Amino acid sequence: MTSHPARRLLLVHAHPDDESINNGVTMAKYAAEGARVTLVTCTRGEEGEVIPPELAHLAPDRDDALGPFRVDELAAAMTALGVTDHRFLGAPGRYRDSGMMGAPQNERPDAFWQAPLDAAAADLVAVIREVRPQVLVTYDPNGGYGHPDHIKAHRVAMRGAELAARDDFRPELGSPCAIEKIYWNCNPRSVVEEGFARLHAAGHRFPGIASVDDVPGVVPDSEVSASISGEPGHAAAKAAAMRAHYTQIAVDGPFFALSNDLGQPLFATEHYRLVHGVAGATDGPEGDLFAGIGEMAGMEESARIEEVAE
Repeated sequence: MTSHPARRLLLVHAHPDDESINNGVTMAKYAAEGARVTLVTCTRGEEGEVIPPELAHLAPDRDDALGPFRVDELAAAMTALGVTDHRFLGAPGRYRDSGMMGAPQNERPDAFWQAPLDAAAADLVAVIREVRPQVLVTYDPNGGYGHPDHIKAHRVAMRGAELAARDDFRPELGSPCAIEKIYWNCNPRSVVEEGFARLHAAGHRFPGIASVDDVPGVVPDSEVSASISGEPGHAAAKAAAMRAHYTQIAVDGPFFALSNDLGQPLFATEHYRLVHGVAGATDGPEGDLFAGIGEMAGMEESARIEEVAE
């Protein structure tokens, strides 16, 4: 196994489970290769619907105890992926799940949707300047599918990356750090269509099947900048991580469903759009998010961090 200790990847997600669905293979691959993989989750997902009937009491309209339960699910998912650095933005519970767009929960003063952008971004700046990632992964401006917390996570990630690089912003949070490459999650249409064709042809335990339009971030194939496949074990780790989020996800072989009980393909290859930085490949999608980033530059940065720490 090739180790890349100088490689540092930061992912910013809205709720526990988003990371496993969108980036489980990617996280498992880079963690196994020795990269530092840091996950920042913006809320505890308190407003999620609960799949297992025996846990229905956790729901926000009953015991309102889903958030702490999902913290434990996230920890189990990170164990499955081999990721040891996972944090909540600010602190666990600082920002509450906002619910779906237009829901009354959007208006709660502690909802993530209501958080002042620069205040939330400053919480991320502290992480960026500590970890000093070369690569950031987050959602597109629509958050993939329009959920307010996903949209806000995108805004916080992009604003945090901007502010972290500025000499004049909050020097007490650490020395400036410019992230070299920023990617947004996406799903190429041809891959999604092929996945649903497999789902329709296969036996599965779900009462219904979702549609291509239900998959977040579907884009034309030509917009894909990077495709990360990893090894078979990384796909198995992704499935295990998704199973760990069992209040939110039901996994059946190469397929899964959320609380709507509609089957979707579980993708073993994950795709990205490069929106900041220089692509490391010109003849098709990159096979490595760190492509084009000099290993020597990364090692020099690591040495500088150690010198500052001393």
